[in-house]
Amino acid sequence: MWQAISHQLSDVLGRPFKIVERQSLEGGDVSDCYCVSDGEQRFFLKLNDKEQLVVFETETESLRILNEANCVQVPQYIHVGTCRDKSFLTLNYLPIKKIDDEAGYLLGQQLAKLHLWGEQAEYGFDFDNYVGLTPQPNRWHRRWSRFFAEQRIAWQLQLCEERGIVFGSIDIITSNVIKRLLNHQPKPSLLHGDLWHGNTALTVSGPIIFDPATYWGDRECDIAMTELFGGFPDSFYDGYNAIYPLPEEYQERKELYNLYHILNHCILFGGEYMGQAEYIIAKLGLLDE
Repeated sequence: MWQAISHQLSDVLGRPFKIVERQSLEGGDVSDCYCVSDGEQRFFLKLNDKEQLVVFETETESLRILNEANCVQVPQYIHVGTCRDKSFLTLNYLPIKKIDDEAGYLLGQQLAKLHLWGEQAEYGFDFDNYVGLTPQPNRWHRRWSRFFAEQRIAWQLQLCEERGIVFGSIDIITSNVIKRLLNHQPKPSLLHGDLWHGNTALTVSGPIIFDPATYWGDRECDIAMTELFGGFPDSFYDGYNAIYPLPEEYQERKELYNLYHILNHCILFGGEYMGQAEYIIAKLGLLDE
């Protein structure tokens, strides 16, 4: 397998590249991650089952548009391919460490600029992609309330039910989500889509974000997820608000937006996340008729 990967990288780079060093890296919840080197140049490589090739292909497209925005640093795409029963994605390699206060402020400013970048009239994306290994539909829609209710919450609830995880009537929950967001029609912003602290880091050239699940949506979804698992310094929010202040009403929508990721974690990991989802659904009255 590694010889086949070496051959493909040689073709892409236009020079011989033989993997002579291979180091397994921590932090890969979805894929196995490695630093590979020929002794001169290093690359970051994500490895998964062959059936997951489409996950890597959509990730490269998300990275492409984030790179086009040129607001915050993202990994540079090198190659995506398959060998034997595996698929893999190759990116440039950058040594990373945890975001500190100074870098947090800068990352907050850069994310705000990303959310201000571009002009898009609708919510969605040109193709469906994945949040983790879960398919994420992105069909274009003019109303944010319907997009989020139908393609985020209802979608995840349906996937949960297919796995025997039932939280109540999908129709009632979807209807209540629409009602809660009915008068909220934000500017469509280009989102990272899966912005927890594990998908951010500090490099020698500044902050970097990776593993995106990109689409055009409400910027508050990105900010809400940064609060879901913590790990972001206060300076991050100071930097963000210095460029693009959040409205006071954000606090009223935060838990609803994070319900999407909690439901996804029910699918991926189960356990405590099911109780967390039940709590949010009850707290927000999403089953009230």
